[in-house]
Amino acid sequence: MSPRAATARSPAPAPAGVSDGEFARFQALVHREAGIWLSPAKKALLCGRLARRVRELGLGTLGSYAEVVERDLAERVHMLDCITTNETHFFREPRHFEILDQHLFPAWRAEGEAGRRPRRVRLWSAACSTGEEPYSLAMALLRAFPPGSGWELEVLATDLSTRVLERARQATWPIAKQSEIPLADLRAFMLRGTGSQEGRMKAGPELRELVRFSRLNLNDAIYPVAGSFDAIFCRNVLIYFDAPTKAAVVERLRGHLSPGGYLFLGHAESLGGRGTGLVPVFPTVYARAPGGGS
Repeated sequence: MSPRAATARSPAPAPAGVSDGEFARFQALVHREAGIWLSPAKKALLCGRLARRVRELGLGTLGSYAEVVERDLAERVHMLDCITTNETHFFREPRHFEILDQHLFPAWRAEGEAGRRPRRVRLWSAACSTGEEPYSLAMALLRAFPPGSGWELEVLATDLSTRVLERARQATWPIAKQSEIPLADLRAFMLRGTGSQEGRMKAGPELRELVRFSRLNLNDAIYPVAGSFDAIFCRNVLIYFDAPTKAAVVERLRGHLSPGGYLFLGHAESLGGRGTGLVPVFPTVYARAPGGGS
């Protein structure tokens, strides 16, 4: 049961700052649920991100909100929506898209034409935020394997946040973001809004047919994902995990890579050490090693 929301006639006061004990409570809760470790320096961020929700529920303190979150699954999901960071752009980290265009796509196409692999490419955006990454991948795929070429294409897009997933499913963004997209892709794949959608742009039907969305928590022990992927993009996510959580997430992602598949990390991330079953092939890009397990 969700707690009673504050009425418009009796707005709740702004919540007081979080005590050390309350912050430790949220630290443990967020780490257990999402694998994200909030350092003490994140106290102010936590207060700022949760203050509005505390007021909406008519609660006076973050400690009271912690009690609600611990007993209410839906509210835990809402809390994680509030605190997660979802900065993203179209074609973010352009070098990764150059690697796809210049190395991986040509190799896969040649192998498919020679009968050494299925004529199918599956990509996974494992922290898709508001959709810019998976739709960038879809544009790159359609450029390399155009409709009618006989290739089956798919982009799986997952995120912890239900809020950003809903925005991603709408496939609509402010027109100002058109500057992030190469002009040829913009003309080929994006629709400019008119009337009530003036100032907006929307992914065209070819892109929307390629991308499917699902909520997924990378901290879960088992990922409800079928099949394997030629490449998984998990960029700028591992930096929020402690070392044991990071190692467990990488191991689970590796298990969903096709033999010889690739894991793309963010520019500030690296696997380091050995024993991951992945080998570096480009900066922040790792290939599943032969015989690297299931």
